[in-house]
Amino acid sequence: MGIRLRTPATAGGAVALTTAAVALLLTNAPTASAAATTFTAVADTYVQDTTPSTNYGTSSQVVVDNSPVRQSFLKSTVSGVTQPVTSAKLRIHTVSGNGGSNNGGTFKSMTSTTWSETGTTWNNKPAINGATLGTIGSVTKSTWYEIDVTSVVTGNGTFSFGATSPSADGAYYDSRESGANAPQLVINTSTSTPPPTTPPPSGDPVLVGAGDIANSGSGDTATAALLDNIPGTVFTAGDNAYDSGTLSEYNTYYEPTWGRHKARTKPAPGNHEYNTSGATGYYSYFGAAAGPSGRGYYSYDLGNWHVVSLNSEVSMSAGSAQEQWLRADLAASSKPCTVAYWHKPLFTSGANHAPETATRPLFQALYDFNADVVVTGHNHQYERFAPQNPAGGLDNTRGIREFVAGMGGASHYGFGTIQPNSQARNSDTYGVLKLTLHANSYDWQFVPEAGKTYADSGTTTCH
Repeated sequence: MGIRLRTPATAGGAVALTTAAVALLLTNAPTASAAATTFTAVADTYVQDTTPSTNYGTSSQVVVDNSPVRQSFLKSTVSGVTQPVTSAKLRIHTVSGNGGSNNGGTFKSMTSTTWSETGTTWNNKPAINGATLGTIGSVTKSTWYEIDVTSVVTGNGTFSFGATSPSADGAYYDSRESGANAPQLVINTSTSTPPPTTPPPSGDPVLVGAGDIANSGSGDTATAALLDNIPGTVFTAGDNAYDSGTLSEYNTYYEPTWGRHKARTKPAPGNHEYNTSGATGYYSYFGAAAGPSGRGYYSYDLGNWHVVSLNSEVSMSAGSAQEQWLRADLAASSKPCTVAYWHKPLFTSGANHAPETATRPLFQALYDFNADVVVTGHNHQYERFAPQNPAGGLDNTRGIREFVAGMGGASHYGFGTIQPNSQARNSDTYGVLKLTLHANSYDWQFVPEAGKTYADSGTTTCH
């Protein structure tokens, strides 16, 4: 649910979008500066079932309600964007009078972009038939709300949105006719100097990160500070925001720390993300960076390496959609080296969570395609294993080295029975795992939080 409460913004360029104002039309003229560009609405309207032939396109409000049934529409046109879109937020403002409601509405994308602001009525309204982008809970008057529309607004083009509500307590938003508080579409793009995604001085890509990260403690602050000084692509190994991965928790705990590296982050979800149904907070916060919406697994390349982010919270069994996708993805890769990461470890000596044997089919697929490294989290500690086969046997020829990198900021866990082939362990130091990806080898390094001295590093060639 990609909604985020904000304090009132400046008046310039606001577009009126009611909770229902999913019909907002955006102008082509950007008004924001820096990395963000704000497009103002050129059209929005709502319709009502009890007045089926009436058009409300010139109203100063847009409404979502269920008694009478009122639906809102927004159409936006984005132009002049030349850099990749890193995020897109639809911002709407509740009216100063009776704008409060116990339900701000559900916003969806729409396939139709030909509807008219001044011609749309209940009788001829377009279908609200696309993906759900966000649901707003209770709203108060004179307040801005945000919907994450990054999954839909990926560049220049025309985009339609629609809003509905199951509540008889209608939510009222300022429309574009209201002036200063009209709806806004805020587009963030990569700058002319994009965040570093590869080269340290050697020129080889770096992949750096951890799992089990952000809560009300200070561990995530310490590890985020390490990332400030390490260029490269940031990974997360799940349980990124505690306790339930809600959008509010992401904004409260993750955003002020690891969130400043969001533009260069390639995440994976954990079980705490799925404490929120469908991990909607996770997908709303990361948007397109989390891969196809709701799936949670995807891949990309860094230099000579193929990198795969997987999801240990959905089916991983042999023949499952994820396992079949993984095999096809690995078969299609032309890179000589491969690293994968997900949340629950197949091998771990942690006392809190036992080895997750359900992940074995993913490990088997990676082994079958000669992958080199697996990084996990779940147990809040650091552990490095020797290269192993999927059964846990030492295999220095084709084995995959697994790291448990659950030291991102959540409170530490202890160790239980030390498992075979466990080579290095630490349970009292927050840190990040830095992988330098050379053409045919990799360096690993445990980078400890400031003031701590634990270290672990080494080099291994690719298969």
